[in-house]
Amino acid sequence: MNYYVATSIPYVNGEPHIGHAMEFIMADVLARAARAQGQTVIYSTGTDEHGGKVVESATKLKLTPKVYVDQISQQFRDMQKLLNISNDRFIRTTDAGHEQRAQIIWKNLSKDIYKGKYIGWYCTGCESFVTEAVVKENKNICPYHKKPYEKLEEENYFFKLSKYATQIRSAIETGAFLILPATRKHEILNVIKDGLDDISISRPKDKISWGIAVPGDPNQVMYVWFEALLNYITVLGYPEHKDFKAFWPANVQVIGKDILRFHAAIWPGILLGLGLPLPKLLYVHGFVNIGGEKMSKSLGNVIPPHEIVEKYGADAFRYYFLRHVPSYEDGDFTWERMDEAYNNELANELGNAVQRTAVLIQKNQNGIIGDIPPPSHDTAKYREALEKCQFDRALDEVWDQVRGLNQYIDEEKPWELARAKEADHLREILADQAGSLLEIADMLAPFMPETSLKIRHTFEEGVIRLSGNTLFPRQDIPKKTPK
Repeated sequence: MNYYVATSIPYVNGEPHIGHAMEFIMADVLARAARAQGQTVIYSTGTDEHGGKVVESATKLKLTPKVYVDQISQQFRDMQKLLNISNDRFIRTTDAGHEQRAQIIWKNLSKDIYKGKYIGWYCTGCESFVTEAVVKENKNICPYHKKPYEKLEEENYFFKLSKYATQIRSAIETGAFLILPATRKHEILNVIKDGLDDISISRPKDKISWGIAVPGDPNQVMYVWFEALLNYITVLGYPEHKDFKAFWPANVQVIGKDILRFHAAIWPGILLGLGLPLPKLLYVHGFVNIGGEKMSKSLGNVIPPHEIVEKYGADAFRYYFLRHVPSYEDGDFTWERMDEAYNNELANELGNAVQRTAVLIQKNQNGIIGDIPPPSHDTAKYREALEKCQFDRALDEVWDQVRGLNQYIDEEKPWELARAKEADHLREILADQAGSLLEIADMLAPFMPETSLKIRHTFEEGVIRLSGNTLFPRQDIPKKTPK
């Protein structure tokens, strides 16, 4: 069985932040879980590197666009390494392969592309055209970038998205193209209920030169949002490569809620125009706020992921953003909440269960565990949560087992059995504890791979192998947010 999961590719006009990090770890969980089931996986991430905003950011730093995108793209690679992301591919839209394949796609869509005059509104910050209704609603100021929309009148190429509106709506309504959570499905159905307009898919080269040339027209470049979407199949080698034939359609595409329209309306239209099947599942996550406020450079509340990882470790970072940020809604990060999750759940509950069990076996049985019973817990709810991209629910299931194990230890009181010299009963209880921890390790593997390995290393050989360190040494709450 083949399994293909892809994240959206972040735009490189700024450094990686915790929202990007959360999306990468969500997709990483899906990739690791699929591998554990014996599936052949391609997990793809990358960076979106063309467009006017990139030129603006590069110019401010007195860099060429290419030097600038090289630097920022590398920061995303570095962050993924820091977070133990197991992606198999990393695509850059400035890769020669992507640019060539994007031009092939353009030619293959030629029956649905025509040239026309565009008169309307554009936000350079969003790299996006907006409707008259949106402009009125926002009083002509982009709510994200606090700048007025530009009125554009230019000759562009258009894609006949309107032609595919009925097919897209039907695929979403029937679940053939499944969108989770259901709130996002209803949101996009509301957008397309009256049909879809044809979309502009190019810009004049004299306005934006940093982009992929339109085949046969040296005066136009592909609109960045159009060609960025193509990465999901160019990375597989569309149209001729065996990976494309073996792995498309994607099992899951993971995106943020702000780019729903591009991925749930425009992208399906492009695929239908190419005669290709739609992705099986589009999972749409929410935003991460900082102390209840939107992340913003102007507010000075942007936290680079490395600051959290340096204090707590990669697995604790992964745990917080997968369990304490709701999978289907917006979430929140504060240092206090992170500290509480780390100390109460990771150190006191999981770390303590591992430590108590290992020390009791070491002390009372010379480190020999004996016969570890086979797995006994029902993991159906855990597996179902994973299939629905409910990472928080899946970890709740794991933590029910962690807390159940601690309760079992408190009730059975193995230290009293040791004092009473009830060796057989003690051996049975401690083997049960070790078996429970190995089950927990298996369930944690996609979420917290290093922690899972450490637990397995400690117990799986039937003899305790102590690493010398507790899993999660307790942390003190910082007096202020580190700078």
